[in-house]
Amino acid sequence: MATVTSITPASTLQSSVVRAERQVRQGETRVDQDAARLDQSRTQLRRDRETLAQSERESTQAARTPQQAAPAVNLDRAIQSPSRAEQALTGLLTASRPQVNSLGQAIGKFINVTA
Repeated sequence: MATVTSITPASTLQSSVVRAERQVRQGETRVDQDAARLDQSRTQLRRDRETLAQSERESTQAARTPQQAAPAVNLDRAIQSPSRAEQALTGLLTASRPQVNSLGQAIGKFINVTA
């Protein structure tokens, strides 16, 4: 029996090697990108865990702290000497002269207009 061997041209072998090397480089690039994303995910996870732990500490602290009642308001004093905000509000609520626009119309009042 005779065996048949085929000889592959050198250019075909070289192109196969080049293609394989390119695929290896692409694979390495993907591995590097995946590793970078994994590092970012781990960093974000660490931050999220820290934030969660801080929130849990604050929640526990808030649950331990008794609710304090608002201080009682002394109404006698409030009536005798109103706060500055109340004083300013009183001044704004007093009747003022109506403003007039450039056409001599009172601002803020309804004006009859026929279509």
